[in-house]
Amino acid sequence: MTHKILIIEARYYEGISDSLLEGALNVLQQPGVEVTKVTVPGALEIPHVIAYAEAAKSGFDGYVALGCVIRGETTHYDYVCQESARAIMDLAVNKQLAIGNGIITVENEDQAWARAKKDKKDKGGFAANAVLKMIKIRSELKA
Repeated sequence: MTHKILIIEARYYEGISDSLLEGALNVLQQPGVEVTKVTVPGALEIPHVIAYAEAAKSGFDGYVALGCVIRGETTHYDYVCQESARAIMDLAVNKQLAIGNGIITVENEDQAWARAKKDKKDKGGFAANAVLKMIKIRSELKA
């Protein structure tokens, strides 16, 4: 069985985004997985794309959300972190969607790189593994 996965990648921090994507694709490049990628400007736009894909009945089995939010000098960081996570969780729970949340929220760029790099914490790969596991669990519970 082929699993169709949509990666939604926020490109605000391009280098970090590239590293998150590399980790996710490394996990998803396996037999039985078909990947489509969409880019958005920032983390707040990621839930919109998931909602659009579901409304369009695009047939995706799961979603991987990739992005990075680094604390700045204003409270904008708090809103972006909280609202992107809340919207993703709302979609996952209310619509029973398999979503791997790879939006990293950090205090500085060093922390972002430590989480994004494939040879470090590999949060992109973690999110990709999470979506595949959630697809499997959802399928097993429907049996």
